[in-house]
Amino acid sequence: MTEPLYLKPEEVIERFRGAISTGTLANWRAMRVGPAFVKIGKSIVYPVADLNQWANEQTVKCRATNRLNGKEHEQS
Repeated sequence: MTEPLYLKPEEVIERFRGAISTGTLANWRAMRVGPAFVKIGKSIVYPVADLNQWANEQTVKCRATNRLNGKEHEQS
């Protein structure tokens, strides 16, 4: 089965295992923060490619990770 191009807000919540609520998504849309979305009429959908990019941008890298990868002297 191929991955869909767009997800409805309920599917975004499911994808992130309930860590984000419908209210949070609505607030983020109002403040223009969070993942990119498309509004067609009253319908809101989230492009999967943009969700992937946004999720990658939320990754927190720890210094311990750099030491394990041999990058102990690099600064973040």
